Amino acid sequence: MAEITLIGSGFPVPAKNRFGSSMVVQVGKDQIMFDCGPGTTYKMVQAGISPLDVNHLVFTHHHFDHDADYGCFTMTRWNMGNNSAPPLEVLGPDLTTTITDLLFKEDGGVFSYDFKARINHPMSTHSYVTRGLPLPRKPPEVNAMDIGPGKILTGGSWEITAAPAIHAQPYLDSLAYRLDSDEGSIVISGDTGPCESVTKLAKGADVLLHNCTGFQDGMDGTPIGYTNTGTKGAAIVARDAGVKTLVMVHATEAFTPPGMAEKAIAEVAEIFKGKIILGTELMRFPVR
Repeated sequence: MAEITLIGSGFPVPAKNRFGSSMVVQVGKDQIMFDCGPGTTYKMVQAGISPLDVNHLVFTHHHFDHDADYGCFTMTRWNMGNNSAPPLEVLGPDLTTTITDLLFKEDGGVFSYDFKARINHPMSTHSYVTRGLPLPRKPPEVNAMDIGPGKILTGGSWEITAAPAIHAQPYLDSLAYRLDSDEGSIVISGDTGPCESVTKLAKGADVLLHNCTGFQDGMDGTPIGYTNTGTKGAAIVARDAGVKTLVMVHATEAFTPPGMAEKAIAEVAEIFKGKIILGTELMRFPVR
């Protein structure tokens, strides 16, 4: 049964119970991570997911609240694994390969100094051997690719399709994703303003995880309102796409004070008549 775990459900500003964006979708034997915001590695272990369980990482865009833990996650996965661990497959919009090279390139990458020390220093090689792992140790293997709209990835029982999202152009490209399998269909909007391409991508999906930055009042008519979606905007997308469940993610502290979460869900329920979930950290739920 396909299952979604919300690793990070928040905003660039850290809050007591929310920070950054990340989620893991389990379908069959595969676990696919979408985005890797601050604290992802720590929180996914809290959720009972090992970094070694994830072989595919897909970015919606490259704001730091969606990719800041990329280095930590990749190095942790490499350090926990061994020479037979599969390479990490990384997909995302423009800049994904550039960022990957800046982090992990053997000649001058930010983390190259760390993994070269761990590969060569006697302290690290001794620790590696005592874990029962064979020398010589290899550098991290990361296969990164910049992608655009269309079918981007296929597994044994699933496929992922990308569509444009409106957010930080022309400075950053943004993509939304749909994962289809025999176990259900999931759409991840990433950060986006009102966008017909995302609505079309989400048609008939079982679950839509849509950014819901705050209450619609105060957003409309502002730059934030064009590039992000609030309560009513997310509800309209879910209604027009005919999805079964709407999960509100990328939430600010607007929903934290007493009664505000209930108010947000009520606003959405005025427009969208399906199941409504206000996402929180480490929440786990089935696709169907």
